[in-house]
Amino acid sequence: MGNRNIVVAKAKYTPAPLESIEIVERKGLGHPDTMIDGIMESISQELGKVYLDEFGKILHHNVDKGLICGGKTHVEFGGGEFIKPIYVLLSGRATEEIDGKYIPVQHIALAAAKRHLQQVKNLDVNYDVIFDTRISQGSSDLVDLFMRSNSMPLANDTSFGTGYAPFDDTENLVLAVEKYLNSHEYKNSHPYVGEDIKVMGRRQHDKIYIVISCAFVSKYIQDVSDYISKKEQVIKDVYKKSEGITDKDVKIDMNTGDDIEHDSVYITLTGTSAEMGDDGSVGRGNRVNGLITPYRSMSLEAAAGKNPVNHVGKIYSVLAFKIANEIVEESKGDIVDTTVTILSSIGGPIDKPQVASIGIISDKFDAIKDKAQYIADKNLEDIQQLTEDIIKGKYSIY
Repeated sequence: MGNRNIVVAKAKYTPAPLESIEIVERKGLGHPDTMIDGIMESISQELGKVYLDEFGKILHHNVDKGLICGGKTHVEFGGGEFIKPIYVLLSGRATEEIDGKYIPVQHIALAAAKRHLQQVKNLDVNYDVIFDTRISQGSSDLVDLFMRSNSMPLANDTSFGTGYAPFDDTENLVLAVEKYLNSHEYKNSHPYVGEDIKVMGRRQHDKIYIVISCAFVSKYIQDVSDYISKKEQVIKDVYKKSEGITDKDVKIDMNTGDDIEHDSVYITLTGTSAEMGDDGSVGRGNRVNGLITPYRSMSLEAAAGKNPVNHVGKIYSVLAFKIANEIVEESKGDIVDTTVTILSSIGGPIDKPQVASIGIISDKFDAIKDKAQYIADKNLEDIQQLTEDIIKGKYSIY
């Protein structure tokens, strides 16, 4: 292993689960911010695969500037229609030509974007969405930095990534609820539940309050009474799901903006608010752990779509969570909390950051310290494997 600046220390902060208040959010599959994150990450993955197939290595790209502009629909119980389609802008930089060989970047991007949006089951990507591909060749200085090393990639920026472990009950519950409601199994038995699901969790002392915003699909809702009945069923299902995740008292609300008296409820034509004026931008949604956690150490890095070779803001964000989780797993229950933060230096090899800082809260710190150092060192040594795993979709990015 190399000579790396890895600092392992006793942490002195109060872990989020021990605070009296904690807030955790997840923007689900069909939320416009998550949709555009997913689109641009899918494009990066597809470009990576094509580059590997054609050239044996991933070429420079950062396709992280996408935008969704909401459309307009007329929605009523039992159905509705599109008035103005959703607009999706695909932007960023990608290598389109090398050594006289052309890569059909726009075609690859468009195909990947359509394929990703097909997860929104009631959205017709060929009629309900306009795609605009504006991906261009990268700037010469960043491309040069990207191509300069034939061995260990050189960091494209002075940036940091941070992660923590383990998840607490609030985080596990928020994540599980969205994934449960957006699972294939739940959609098959409850087709009226759209993909635009946002889950906001608040733990206050030993009680967890969950507020779910869920876009129902209008063609499956006959009237307001039918809506109420179906909403109550979803809430009941979520209560049951929560029983296997936490022993804490849980209170669940859904679509709290409904005005039942005036038949104003959250129904959509497609199951996403992007159909009616709600926009989405890369980086405004979940962090790489799938959550938004203001009571935790957190980076504002917009990771989706960035290249997984030398863009340290992305790589280090994923790596920090990976290291933190491995340290916790190795401790076999002896760690209360750990936070990992890795800082790069532009132009430096990505396996040798300025510092990898590891803070650990544990009564057995002395027994854990050396193992934590080894885990971080080993992960930095093997950092190029992380690139391959990200391209294959093995890690959450949003």
